[in-house]
Amino acid sequence: MKIEEAINTYIISQPEAKRNDMLVLHQELLALMPDSRLWFLDGKNAENKIVSNPNIGYGVYTLHYANGSSKEFYQIGMSANTTGISIYIMGIADKNYLNQTYSASLGKASISGYCIRFKTLQDINLEVLKAAIRYRIESA
Repeated sequence: MKIEEAINTYIISQPEAKRNDMLVLHQELLALMPDSRLWFLDGKNAENKIVSNPNIGYGVYTLHYANGSSKEFYQIGMSANTTGISIYIMGIADKNYLNQTYSASLGKASISGYCIRFKTLQDINLEVLKAAIRYRIESA
């Protein structure tokens, strides 16, 4: 299955309200990153066991490990979770940046070092979320 098909299948499989929010976010991310590489991670490990929620990824970020090795990963990610949606903003060195910069104006969301979780798009200010994503895109 092609990546675009896997992404569409994943989004369509969500309950209606979450599906609609994810479709909006997917279109917004494609507009912010029109030429970016798309990813779809099904959440399964090498033994085909589920180890995480499936993820849609946009762009490329190179992870560098202490042992000198590196691995490509997505720059921005999106995933459905049991309570809503997670947006992953990878590669920001300062793990307090997202929370310090966007928490006061984002709305009802939980922000960690690289993840913004919210129940629905109605709970957050979409323009503020897009600003956080643009910050990462422009700092790459």
